[in-house]
Amino acid sequence: MSAHTPHTPLPFRDRQLPFAKRVDDLLSRLTLDEEIGLLHQFAPAVERLGVAAFRTGQEALHGVARMGPATVLPQAVGLGATWNTDLVRQVGEAVSKEVRALRAPDDRVGLHVWSPTVNLLRHPLWGRNEEGYSEDPKLTSAIATACTRGLRGEHPTYWRTAPVLQHRPAHNNETGRDVTSSSVRPRVLHAYDPRAFRETVEAGAVAGVMPAYNLANGRPDHVSPHLREHLRPWTDEDLLVCSDAGAPSHLVDSEHCFDTHEEATAAALLAGVDSFTDHGTGSSKIIARVRGALEQGLLTESDVDAAVRRRLSVRFRLGEFDPEHDPHALTTAFDTPDHRALAQEAAEQAVALLKNSGGLLPLPPGTRLAVVGLLADECKLDWYSGTLLHRCTPPAGLSERFGPERVRCAEGVDRILLKTSAGTFLHVPEADADDEVRGAEGALDPALLAGRTGLPPLTTGATGTVLSLVDWGEGVLTLRAPDGRYLSVAEDGRVRASADQPGGWFVQETFRLEPHENGHLLRHIGTGRPLSVAADGLKVADGNGEIFEVVVESGEEAVNRVASQADVVVVAGNDPHINGRGTEDRTTLALPAHQEHLLRAARTANPNTVLALVSAYPHAVDHAVDHAEVPALLWTAHGGQAAGSALARILAGDVSPAGRTSTSRARLSSRSATACRTRPSPTKASRLTSRTGHCMCPSRSPTPVLSSRTRSPSSTAGPWSRRCHAPAGNWPRTGVRRSHPARSRRSPSGCRGRPSRSGTSAGGPGHQPRRRAVPSPAGHGARPGRGGLRRPERHGDRGPREDVG
Repeated sequence: MSAHTPHTPLPFRDRQLPFAKRVDDLLSRLTLDEEIGLLHQFAPAVERLGVAAFRTGQEALHGVARMGPATVLPQAVGLGATWNTDLVRQVGEAVSKEVRALRAPDDRVGLHVWSPTVNLLRHPLWGRNEEGYSEDPKLTSAIATACTRGLRGEHPTYWRTAPVLQHRPAHNNETGRDVTSSSVRPRVLHAYDPRAFRETVEAGAVAGVMPAYNLANGRPDHVSPHLREHLRPWTDEDLLVCSDAGAPSHLVDSEHCFDTHEEATAAALLAGVDSFTDHGTGSSKIIARVRGALEQGLLTESDVDAAVRRRLSVRFRLGEFDPEHDPHALTTAFDTPDHRALAQEAAEQAVALLKNSGGLLPLPPGTRLAVVGLLADECKLDWYSGTLLHRCTPPAGLSERFGPERVRCAEGVDRILLKTSAGTFLHVPEADADDEVRGAEGALDPALLAGRTGLPPLTTGATGTVLSLVDWGEGVLTLRAPDGRYLSVAEDGRVRASADQPGGWFVQETFRLEPHENGHLLRHIGTGRPLSVAADGLKVADGNGEIFEVVVESGEEAVNRVASQADVVVVAGNDPHINGRGTEDRTTLALPAHQEHLLRAARTANPNTVLALVSAYPHAVDHAVDHAEVPALLWTAHGGQAAGSALARILAGDVSPAGRTSTSRARLSSRSATACRTRPSPTKASRLTSRTGHCMCPSRSPTPVLSSRTRSPSSTAGPWSRRCHAPAGNWPRTGVRRSHPARSRRSPSGCRGRPSRSGTSAGGPGHQPRRRAVPSPAGHGARPGRGGLRRPERHGDRGPREDVG
């Protein structure tokens, strides 16, 4: 045979051949060292063959995340509440098009996306409930399938992006997630938990699956035989299994299931893991471990071949080796009018009406409104958000709908001055930072976010800066400067007003005020150390901290002022980076005490009060709502860039609230309102248990054991059927099951930009608080007893166990 000429492509570049033959040809041309390099998340280029570098794993749960500005859509739990598969498919399409558009100028953007999260929301205290769609496997699989089809695209051969489902199996706790073991009965392990994964994979638009961090029945999920025995038979395609970040190292470092990393890496690869996400962008340690496993005879070259073949299969489907024929290569759809309208529609359909007593809603034209609460003037992002291109908060949306002269805002946060033992006050220096880039750093990988050091640290002086103290419950506080920047601690230990919002993998914007002698210590939660005043500015202390006197104006006073003059919309809920997030479960379902006080203050001042609960996970608000006799209650997840305009259109009756809850809503008095955890042991199986000892894990029952006040619609209707179309403004007085409004595509409200807090607050520009010393207020003192995620009672053997290590 004659040698290949420049005009004769190598077989792996011959698009006339089936992908399987092309993969085999390319695999045969790779050296063993080159193959090993392809096993890491960040695979290097093979320049001699013209094979580019490849990144496995681009976050894209509800928009392109951590790669700069992008369209930000509602959180996944909000998309699940729409029960609208057509809408979610459009969301997947929009996100995948923006992935392609962003990749064109920046090859760091990956086409292999880690989305959607298909874990069933089995426990309301799970810190990552915001990432899932529902507690019901049928609804979850329907929504997830729609999302993956949108992400994949319609072309029969080439995929726009390659979706990876997260995290299988039995992943529903964050605290100690790398060492806890979920005790799961066979019925749950085979019939309940995997159903959403299986039906979505079988639908044919899934490129891969990610195992969970935790152990199931004593065996780490990353070395479970289920990856080969139960997962791969679901499809004829080459299904790629990607490890979660750091999980391969956990097998030795924290779980202690193997003596060496070579043994652990070999076990994971033999179990079915094909892509190792470990040690960030550096692949050298994984490469060394695979080589060591080969040298010790723990792996063979054929084992490596099998994993690399699955990795290459995904890359061929993405059109990498046929760039001139890839129909998605020239996609430029980014921040288009259609994407903005979709963000608006999704935010509107995610709103669920939980109570409407006396027909308070919708609000009639000409209504004067007071928007109050810790989230009143916020548009919160989470771990999986890009940087906002457009930002509409509730006051901005309501001002546009009802007129700015009819809307006033009072967040209800306490306004404080911090006085040092020397008689001076903490002061935020003027900064020349460019506001245009504020928050852009939040788009980076949270694990790499170190904080800004280019701004001056806080100083002291004769006159201090009034700070907004935001109490998120359980003693966790954030402090915000008048320009909206949160106090944060960078790597050098200095305290600066530098963050657009709390964020980063290790949050550096949270503090505690602890009573001490005649004042308070201000302790930084991220480092666990108190703050001290030095000649070069405020910093975390090496020893004893500064004793501050706290001078405060209560936020309830501002709420009373505005609420007595207008109908009230209380916007309450959570910050996705505080008290429940990746690595941290919640300890209670209760609404934070400070937010309950604001709700009662608003209701006392005006009976026409609407509670808009904006939350990434369930809150038991029956106690607050019933005690304050609040007539109207709405729930929605954090709604992305159009959250404010969506809420305004719902309140005005322009559209009916279409959301239908996809998770149980527990009463605070029920046993489900208490905290629970799995036992942190890599060898002992355990159960999720409430404080009273009742088992709450689905291992006992395939449905969550929650005492519901309001539940999901009947499964007979199905998430894909539309039972009726309610005309705009035709509201029932109470209930949860809402019909979808007409599906006509609407233009976005046009809400743009961030409204000035100082311009809309009750105090007005330049308002100074009335100063008074605070004798250890309960809300700002020592952290109350959390109860903790209680260690459960030990259960005896109740039948056969699967996967017991």
